[in-house]
Amino acid sequence: MVRTYTKYENSHAFACVASATSNAVWTPDDSPVNTSTRQPTGAGRVYVAANEEVLCWDVKKGELLSRWRDKDCTAEVTAIAQSKTDPDIVAVGYSDGSIRLWDARIATVIINFDGHRSAITTLAFDEQGIRLASGAKDTDIIVWDLVAEAGLFKLRGHKDQITGLHFIHPSSQDAEDEELTSTTSAFLLSTSKDALIKIWDVEAQYCVETHVTQSNGECWSLGISPDGSGCITAGNDGELKIWSIDASALRSLSEKVDKDQDRKVLHERGILYRQGKDRTIGVLFHPKADFIAVHGAEKAVELWRIRTPIEIQKALARKRRRRKEKAAEKAAAQEASQDVAIVDGDNETIDVSTAPVSEVFVPYVIVRTGGKVRSIDWAGGRISKEVRMMVSTTNNQVELYTISAQEKAKKSKSEEASDYTRSFAVDLPGHRSDIRALALSSDDRMLATASSGSLKIWNVKTGSCLRTLDCGYALCCSFLPGDKVVIIGNKSGELELFDIASSTLIDTIKAHDNSIWTLQVHPDGKSVVTGSADKTAKFWDFTIIQEPIPGTKRTTPRLALTHTRTLKLTDDILSLSFTPDARLLALSTLDNTIKVFFTDSLKLFLTLYGHKLPVLSISISADSKLLASSSADKNLRIWGLDFGDCHKSFFAHDESVMCCSFIPHPVNAREEGHMVFTAAKDGLVKTWDADKFEHVQKLAGHHGEIWALAVSRVGDFVVTASHDKSVRVWRQSDEPLFLEEERERELEEMYDRNITSTLEKDQADELSALDANGDVEQPKDAAGIIAASKQTTATLTAGERITEALTLCIADLASMRAHNARIASLPPNTPIAAPQRHPLLAYHNISAEQHLLRIFEAIPSPQLHDALLLLSFSLLSDLLAFVQIWFERDMNVNLASRVLFFLLKTHWKGVIASSAEMRGALEEVKLVMRRRLAENRERMGFVRAACGVLEARCEGGGRVGMEDEEEKKVVKKGKGKKRAFVSVA
Repeated sequence: MVRTYTKYENSHAFACVASATSNAVWTPDDSPVNTSTRQPTGAGRVYVAANEEVLCWDVKKGELLSRWRDKDCTAEVTAIAQSKTDPDIVAVGYSDGSIRLWDARIATVIINFDGHRSAITTLAFDEQGIRLASGAKDTDIIVWDLVAEAGLFKLRGHKDQITGLHFIHPSSQDAEDEELTSTTSAFLLSTSKDALIKIWDVEAQYCVETHVTQSNGECWSLGISPDGSGCITAGNDGELKIWSIDASALRSLSEKVDKDQDRKVLHERGILYRQGKDRTIGVLFHPKADFIAVHGAEKAVELWRIRTPIEIQKALARKRRRRKEKAAEKAAAQEASQDVAIVDGDNETIDVSTAPVSEVFVPYVIVRTGGKVRSIDWAGGRISKEVRMMVSTTNNQVELYTISAQEKAKKSKSEEASDYTRSFAVDLPGHRSDIRALALSSDDRMLATASSGSLKIWNVKTGSCLRTLDCGYALCCSFLPGDKVVIIGNKSGELELFDIASSTLIDTIKAHDNSIWTLQVHPDGKSVVTGSADKTAKFWDFTIIQEPIPGTKRTTPRLALTHTRTLKLTDDILSLSFTPDARLLALSTLDNTIKVFFTDSLKLFLTLYGHKLPVLSISISADSKLLASSSADKNLRIWGLDFGDCHKSFFAHDESVMCCSFIPHPVNAREEGHMVFTAAKDGLVKTWDADKFEHVQKLAGHHGEIWALAVSRVGDFVVTASHDKSVRVWRQSDEPLFLEEERERELEEMYDRNITSTLEKDQADELSALDANGDVEQPKDAAGIIAASKQTTATLTAGERITEALTLCIADLASMRAHNARIASLPPNTPIAAPQRHPLLAYHNISAEQHLLRIFEAIPSPQLHDALLLLSFSLLSDLLAFVQIWFERDMNVNLASRVLFFLLKTHWKGVIASSAEMRGALEEVKLVMRRRLAENRERMGFVRAACGVLEARCEGGGRVGMEDEEEKKVVKKGKGKKRAFVSVA
């Protein structure tokens, strides 16, 4: 009989507030408005990345509002952007190059794009919210059409990863043409690590101009002013370069009237240096106030203020007056005539546009944060005399700072720096540093996690934080019997006892002279043993002492530890474990060996040799027969405790195996008693059968090194803690696991990865071959425009389905046409046998064109173009026949038009060189398509007019005629308000 195993699946994750892999986005909430200040009472919400999830936090309450996770995606979130027109639409980029558009109201993916080959680094929406630009580490920029749900084109020209993107919409001088210009013309500003800044014409699809941004290396950030008149690029050594954007030059480019090719759009204004000399990774203009926030990778955000023209004139006049005074004093002894020339210059006007950037941008305040800054965002507009700034840090927290915005006229260098306060923070649901130790309570309901500086108690089922206590640099922890006290061993050699109910520190004991790496409670629950780097293992008994209450004669009982015995070894102790029957004590040391002692006499029983590097963790089975050891040599070894022989050695992981554990008290000891769990620095959790020496299952989900692992009492779930700041719970599922099926699934995943890499390589080789042949024209600045396509296993499968369905349907269509021709040739009411149809079509009782249309409709819209690329040119005429039928019968005209246009765009060379028969078929398709599109346009115009009538009727509450639609569009040139005719009899 085939052996079945219990399958484990990723249940849920918690303890991660914000990952350092992505930026954070602030958005206002629906809190009520304060009647006195006219401002919302809440602090808003913030969207942050939490490994492969997106979390929405209430900044004021610190509560988790929603959690976005796509079950089909396990890649980390690397970029987040919010639509300007619809704040509920959020674009999220992932490390595998995919982009998902989420609807925040229903927490569901609405569009899925896949076009990049590596991690997304930046995302940007345009003003209308109909286009999305994405940049990635693969140096490509892709512009996506959100209405058609397809990629428009791919921009190539940068030589390193994209660091900044922003759409620029030049406004027209004529107010009547402003709406037309803003919707048709758009430019894209891009920066990259290659220290270049480029302006792309989105409509004409070419690079307008290119400039070198930084003088000392890479460009890491891009900030755009709210009015689009300038930008700031930032790089290494705290350098900030200021650029002005010529709006008239952009407008002339969009209107196609500028014939002077030497006219530049970007003009360099100067260079500023911030106080921090590290790499600048963020520049952000305030949308309403005159502030700029700049930050690097340190624990500070520098705020700069933009002076008003009056302040700039005063500052320049003051400096000029000082220069004249110094020049007058210096020249007084030489020429008296120079004094007259200096006085005559006092009435000169000062041009603010040519002022040095150091006079325009002045440092305002430096905000010291609680951790290294990952990203910032302004939290709303200016509230009275304050501005708010949201900061996401790399140590797993989100902070909200309130900065006082003094009046500009009172701001001077002699004044003290403006005050700022840390108003709110989301930090309790997570640790500031990596979790180093895990411990489950006896009933598996509570989980203790310990890190450097904090101990937290969690509810395992809900993932909510119950208690937070301050501690030292914890290396190991455990619940004591009764689950009311937690003991911690820290790096300084101290044991700390914490009472969970009262959240207090009971006692601190200086137990060892060096770090305490491991501890375990005796199976009888009356003592605990600790192992340290001072080469000793000490035994401690639990005792209750009566402690006097200060100021009274009464006493109160308190738990205390009494040192009873000490076991000295020759090397540092890294791990220890009791056998469940308490007969033996096993210890692993720094000399790569495992020593087994008798618990009562502490005499050496066995010494286990075999590992090539130190053993990091050991565990003993519930029947006290087997010992599992995991080592830094990436191996897992199974030992027998009867004779100390090695039963099996596994090459378990690709990195050091940090933890291993048997199930403490298995329900079915015969089948699950010798199941071993291992966790390693490669971020994987694996299960092993120690009886049959089989690798059972691989659990992937963490995005960093796994430091700790804990198995529940009966093995129904496993908890792991990782460098990615998350704690994951892996639970048993009802589905049985077969080894053969598991190995097949792993092989399929490997095959899919190989197929994807092969397709990407073939596509790159094909592009380079076309470039070598001269088929792909490159502009003078080596920037290119190519199709936004990427072949994946999904598109490959879709292309195969289209080919199979097309072959099936063309045969059925030919047989049905022959049958109809035969019926037409016979006299009426002549009985004739039905043709033999394909079983699939006969079962559903549908025509060939309906079946093929269903196949096309089942393909996701972003994958349609990539799937059509897999069709050979020989099938083009057959597909055009069905496209013509779809137009004639009004069957999904939108999809039919999209398929037709893409096929012609892709195979236009083959169509030109084809026979006259295909060109004639295209003429027929063109006539049918134009007639059908004209009908749809008339229908849509009628519906739009009717909707306008209904809208006006709802607004006015009266009757409105369709003849008044033109009158409603008349705009007053004074205030720009629309005329409204409420009722027309």
